[in-house]
Amino acid sequence: MAEREYNFTEIEKKWQKQWDSEEVFTSEVDDDREKYYLLEMFPYPSGRIHMGHVRNYTIGDLMARYWRMRGYNVLHPMGWDSFGLPAENAAIKNNIPPKKWTEENIEHMREQFKKLGFSYDWNREIATHTKEYYRWNQYVFGKMFEKGLAYKKKAPVNWCETCNTVLANEQVENGLCWRCETQVNQKELSQWFYKITDYADDLLKGTETLKEGWPERVLTMQKNWIGRSTGLEIIFKLETGEDFPIFTTRPDTVYGVTFMVIAPEHPFLDRVTDPKVREYIENARAQSLVDRVSEEKEKEGMDTGLKVINPFNGERVPLYVGNFVLMEYGTGAIMAVPAHDTRDFAFAKKYGIPIKIVIDNPDEPLDVATMPDAYVEKGVCVNSGPFDGVDNVTAMEKISDHAEKEGFARRKVQYRIRDWLISRQRYWGCPIPVVYCEKCGAMPVPEDQLPVELPTEVDFHGDSRSPMVTMDEFINTTCPKCGGAATRETDTMDTFVDSSWYFAKFTSPKSKEIFDFDEVDYWMPVDQYIGGIEHAVLHLLYARFYTRVLNDLGLVKCREPFKKLLTQGMVIKDGAKMSKSKGNVVDPDEIISMYGADTVRLFMLFASPPDKDLDWSEKGVEGCFRFVNRVWRILQKYSELYTPSYSFDGVTLEGDLKKLRSELHRTVMVVTRDIAERMQYNTAIARMMELVNALYQLDEKLAQSEKGRLVISELFEKLVLMLAPFVPHVADEMWEMLGNSGMLIDHTWPDYLEELTVKDEIEVVFQVNGKIRSKAMVAADMGKDDLEKMALADERVKDFTDGKDIKKVIVVPGKLVNVVAV
Repeated sequence: MAEREYNFTEIEKKWQKQWDSEEVFTSEVDDDREKYYLLEMFPYPSGRIHMGHVRNYTIGDLMARYWRMRGYNVLHPMGWDSFGLPAENAAIKNNIPPKKWTEENIEHMREQFKKLGFSYDWNREIATHTKEYYRWNQYVFGKMFEKGLAYKKKAPVNWCETCNTVLANEQVENGLCWRCETQVNQKELSQWFYKITDYADDLLKGTETLKEGWPERVLTMQKNWIGRSTGLEIIFKLETGEDFPIFTTRPDTVYGVTFMVIAPEHPFLDRVTDPKVREYIENARAQSLVDRVSEEKEKEGMDTGLKVINPFNGERVPLYVGNFVLMEYGTGAIMAVPAHDTRDFAFAKKYGIPIKIVIDNPDEPLDVATMPDAYVEKGVCVNSGPFDGVDNVTAMEKISDHAEKEGFARRKVQYRIRDWLISRQRYWGCPIPVVYCEKCGAMPVPEDQLPVELPTEVDFHGDSRSPMVTMDEFINTTCPKCGGAATRETDTMDTFVDSSWYFAKFTSPKSKEIFDFDEVDYWMPVDQYIGGIEHAVLHLLYARFYTRVLNDLGLVKCREPFKKLLTQGMVIKDGAKMSKSKGNVVDPDEIISMYGADTVRLFMLFASPPDKDLDWSEKGVEGCFRFVNRVWRILQKYSELYTPSYSFDGVTLEGDLKKLRSELHRTVMVVTRDIAERMQYNTAIARMMELVNALYQLDEKLAQSEKGRLVISELFEKLVLMLAPFVPHVADEMWEMLGNSGMLIDHTWPDYLEELTVKDEIEVVFQVNGKIRSKAMVAADMGKDDLEKMALADERVKDFTDGKDIKKVIVVPGKLVNVVAV
């Protein structure tokens, strides 16, 4: 048979067309099969996919295809996180309607995904900018409003001038906007919030159930963001007699308070009239919230002139206003103990505030005059009234008991996490379904009037203001309660709301209700979720919260959305993450046109473990292309030897054929484990490459023998099946070339015989003083004594030990013998 050239363009088009026409990736509920819901984080439709997309979705596609071949009923959907600032900014810049820009981008990216052969069930495609989707954002908002989980309040917020919108704390990175990297300032606005703090303890406890399936790093980041702390709320007093509560996790240091600090937004400061203090307060309020709590930023403050009385010892201490105290955390004020807190120590030194030791070092007594920094270790209480001499750990409980008994304090649990600010002053997002009536106040839009549709014919006036604020036809409406005149909310929802439940909507995207409950109960939760580590706090925490809300509303049965999480690494080129600004972007379409989609997929899986960063290398791509061609050529060379009805019953193999068949079964075992258990796809590919090398080394006459045909038949069958999730187009083509029918995704993953995975012989290295000097093939079960004798008898070992005194011989059975000679 004449050898066919590997024409990847022709092969890939052929199989993509066939997969599409036969809808082979369609998924349906099947109660007789175990489900496997595989999902990658859906993309923003920016217009073109990049190599980061290719890597993420190739990993997911491998897993989806593998688990389907293992007999699971796989759901593998795709959609679009299609609301957001880029579409709006493009509309302002190019005078293109955001809807048109977005939908054209979706069309283009969908075709790019199809070119890569991803096994998506496109019948379940969703886009968050469609009213069929966002009406359910509004529905859930209404339910949350009814339960007090959605509320509006005036609050200091992070404001990005460039994006002209509010940012959640999680969206400010190093004082800059997460999207445009503009400096973020603080502003006070009336905003809508979701009460995620009601779920703080539940979210924290839930991390324990995720330990088996989530990276420890992600869970740690979430725990730190939730920030649960136990302590004491103590009622200090202003000189006027008013209560001045603070929260502390260190009641053992309360006798060492030498000043207090209050947040610039605290209402107590309204009584301060000193012009200099008022100016400082206004300046501090204008700073971004993230800058104010940053460890890198210097802590600043000013004495307000007010005094606060410590209920434990009656001491009067000055009250400072400080930029590092937030109204949103605790009571908006803190007690400061400079002797035992590093931040307070630096502040006290800066402003000349007294420092009082109340926990001493029992081994080396402290001296305020010589202390280089705060003492934060364990110790013994001093200058602490009745608690002197008590170790400070015990004192925490004793002081708390005393304060509660006296009635001026109570034990309390506090959280770092703040409620989720969902208001955005931008156009391209889901309208918040609220109307304002002078008589009835803020009213949620009734369910039968949903969705509140986002106007699509808009004028941006050439700037970043939302066009809705000037659209009377959108703003003016009637109150759903009294029927009087009312106005609509013009803010839209944070786009993280859209992505906080899309995974559940994929189960029944065409349902006329929020879900088809047979579908959502069958498919949820997601069995394997894949996405970047950058979403550890933002998206993943919001999704966990939103799923709990849906569960409490009786809409889903699970409380955790994702059983397992894989955070893939970035694609790096020239030492940096690929980005247009760095000029190091590689266009996937260009590489596909040169090498084919299968080669691109293979490189993405081979170049690095999935959770590590991947260094882009065109030489690496060429290497993967050569491997695909090697498989293609050897299969054609021996294809006429293949028979699908091979049997080894009564057949005894010897020599190279026995070794090759054992190598095949070991390869199936390793590849299976690397995919299903270790998620190390690079080593799985390396193992298949070794198998192909072994096949190339087989003597042709031996291959063409009767027993050789059996081994070749089994090897081709299992190898092509193993390659199917990695390089699906060429694998289906090779399967067909062998005379088989059907698509590989519907075939069963290859099995292996345990007894054939045990090596009869293994390679052992012989070292002299730690350096390899020789190697030998030995019986796999050869003992220590025999290995030592064999090593000492080896001619190369003799050469390097001649004339030397052998001090000892270290034997590691199955691996090495090291002769120590001097």
